[in-house]
Amino acid sequence: MTSDPVVVAARAIPSGAVLSPSDLTMAATAWGPGLPSIDQVVGQEARVALYAGRPVRLEDIGPPTLVERNSLVLLRYRRGTLLITAEGRALDRGSEGDRIRAANLASRQTVTGRVAADGVIEVAP
Repeated sequence: MTSDPVVVAARAIPSGAVLSPSDLTMAATAWGPGLPSIDQVVGQEARVALYAGRPVRLEDIGPPTLVERNSLVLLRYRRGTLLITAEGRALDRGSEGDRIRAANLASRQTVTGRVAADGVIEVAP
């Protein structure tokens, strides 16, 4: 057993679940290193299945997904005072700040943009 307690899953948690305090506990474990604080983990999304009693590692979690693949999204292009919006379909899934591809439904063109905090895809010039 390690001497310092780390964050471990309190139960089996599927990939894609957003983690809440009831999903986690602190425990000393022989499974290897983990995160030292539950606050670092709450609100994050499990990127892989997490198993009860095993440490939660930084690479096992990430920001929650805002845009799911094949979902309808708003595409926003802004340059100076020009603002163009269009409806699109996400070709990838992504969290805030991720660059993903989307199909503009009007023009049938594939564009790449960054996912904003509100789930809009900001298409850069």
